[in-house]
Amino acid sequence: MDDRTLIAVSNVSMNFGPIVAVDDVSLAIPEGSVTGFVGSDGAGKSTLLRLIATMVTPTSGSITVDGHDVVREKRRVKEMSGYMPQWFGLYEDLTVKENIDFFMDIFGIFGAERKWRRERFLGFSNLLPFVDRLAGNLSGGMKQKLGLACVLVHQPRILILDEPTNGVDPVSRREFWDILFQMKEQGMTIVISTAYLDEGEKCDNLALIHRSRLIDSNIPEEIKGEFPSLEEALIHRIQQEDEALIHDNFKF
Repeated sequence: MDDRTLIAVSNVSMNFGPIVAVDDVSLAIPEGSVTGFVGSDGAGKSTLLRLIATMVTPTSGSITVDGHDVVREKRRVKEMSGYMPQWFGLYEDLTVKENIDFFMDIFGIFGAERKWRRERFLGFSNLLPFVDRLAGNLSGGMKQKLGLACVLVHQPRILILDEPTNGVDPVSRREFWDILFQMKEQGMTIVISTAYLDEGEKCDNLALIHRSRLIDSNIPEEIKGEFPSLEEALIHRIQQEDEALIHDNFKF
């Protein structure tokens, strides 16, 4: 493992019965970086994120986070990670303040530290003016920022986000990424899946996942290469992969 590698995925596969969700993926995620997972719906991005976040156990292979195995040392990995799924479980009948306080209750954060963290994470999320508003009355973008604030209250080293800006308006998406860049500047390692390729271009590294397999991993500029856009480069790479698969299936 490289000195800068924080998350090491080694020959990982994940099967749900006959369905192969992740197929022999190996990937090294550097510390202090933003690594983006891109690919079509159903490609395996969410499952791979859940594996890193210890939410499911791989069928084969191994994943380590700062040298800690996600299966044998699950609790240790959970302590250093914050995971935000596509549908984050905010309590819509609680206020913004009550939601973040609930998550601080879970992590045992009380007293002066509790007040400091509430002001810090709601502050840079621009939610302090709305502490008494019910979460159910927030806009989609504000709900996502509140979800992120709740995930961050225990100050994890690693932030794992599954398409957090899906369906969010462009301004809120930009504000969300501004928060992520602040976290990166403070040394946080961020792993994020996204359906938006303009977000993919903001990442330090991109992992292209297709049909459950990792088919490319590099900095966005290298993946784009000579193509006019990252979108065209990814489409070309996926078409190459599909053509190779068809060719292999019809070999005699």
